[in-house]
Amino acid sequence: MKKDIILSGVGGQGILSIATIIGEAATEAGINLKQAEVHGMSQRGGDVQSNLRLSTEPIFSDLLSQSGADLIISMEPMEALRYLSFLDKDGWIITSSNPFVNIPNYPDPNELLAELAALPHVQLAHIDDIAKVNKLPRGANMVLLGMAAPYIEIVSIDQLRSAITTVFARKGEKVVNDNLTAFDLGVSAVK
Repeated sequence: MKKDIILSGVGGQGILSIATIIGEAATEAGINLKQAEVHGMSQRGGDVQSNLRLSTEPIFSDLLSQSGADLIISMEPMEALRYLSFLDKDGWIITSSNPFVNIPNYPDPNELLAELAALPHVQLAHIDDIAKVNKLPRGANMVLLGMAAPYIEIVSIDQLRSAITTVFARKGEKVVNDNLTAFDLGVSAVK
């Protein structure tokens, strides 16, 4: 079994934390893992992208080919569409529907959402709103990871929860619990 994932977003949104958690879950499960990160201008506002490859068999490259991704997990709708050429015809896009307007020529958000809605396999949610309503203002990335969890398949929801606990343990019990709550809200948001 294998799963090839593109993670995308804007610097400061927590994409690399998502990659770390998926990687930790894969490591704990004994699954082979390769990761390549592109940090662009990863300070707040610049694009961030990571290729994450998971497999029960050996992996020989850390980069994905065109049409090779099973999943695009994106914190931002424009960033999800940026990597569309890498998505397999049967692949899924799991993305926030909250635009992060960080450039003067940002496309019309309604057009972006319409383009995403026209695709065959998309899960969209207002992850920022879900996090804020539940008093988890820094939890949008974990909401997104929760939404993606059923589609990752090679690691289970429970393995991802365990990895969240491991990754955030040094930050204390409240941070762990807040991230687990945000993750569970994302799992519940999947239609």
